[in-house]
Amino acid sequence: MLDVEDLSVSYGAVQALHGVTFQAREGTVTAVLGANGAGKTTLLRTVSGLVKRQSGNVSYGGVELTGLSVENIVRLGISHVPEGRGVIEELTIDENLRLGTLWQFGRQERRSVLDEIYELFPQLAQRKRRMASTLSGGERQMLAIGRALSSKPKLLLLDEPSLGLAPLVTAQIMALIQELARETRLTVVLVEQNVRSALSIAEEAVVINLGRVVIADTAASVAADTELRHLYLGF
Repeated sequence: MLDVEDLSVSYGAVQALHGVTFQAREGTVTAVLGANGAGKTTLLRTVSGLVKRQSGNVSYGGVELTGLSVENIVRLGISHVPEGRGVIEELTIDENLRLGTLWQFGRQERRSVLDEIYELFPQLAQRKRRMASTLSGGERQMLAIGRALSSKPKLLLLDEPSLGLAPLVTAQIMALIQELARETRLTVVLVEQNVRSALSIAEEAVVINLGRVVIADTAASVAADTELRHLYLGF
């Protein structure tokens, strides 16, 4: 379980998060929703160690993450896919994926791990020797997620995976996220502007407004709350 308790984060005089509290259970998808500037990306960056907290605590599986380096957080089994499909364009697909295995596996294990990723993303398998710079937006997103999965994480933090993608590609990625959670017990925290898609695959939902949690409840309850959706989610 990911446990975020009374988390506050500031950038100088700007308070980005105010006492955020929620939990994400093992093997579930938790959608973090809200308008631009609500603090969703800051939340993921704080969990993964990229941003330092002002106060509060973050733990995973009973291990306190506060104060740990990014590298040690990754070694605990936490992977973060940031917004923007950050792949290394000068490397091939295969080289990008192998980067995700370097800290976790020996040379003999890496090939079998990559074979599993290619099974999940057959489009990448067909192009493994191509440079990442030649990929479409959807393929780059698949590569970014594949690289995160190549470290065999227990917790996956996803920031806007559908941003800029065609509806069909978005549906494919959302279906994959849901399948991974159900079949492999992967815990997923999903930040997503495509609220309908996120709620359709999530078990839990956290709505944030101006750095504060408005509600943390089941995704079904959030989707059914018409007033909440109109006020904070735009539909």
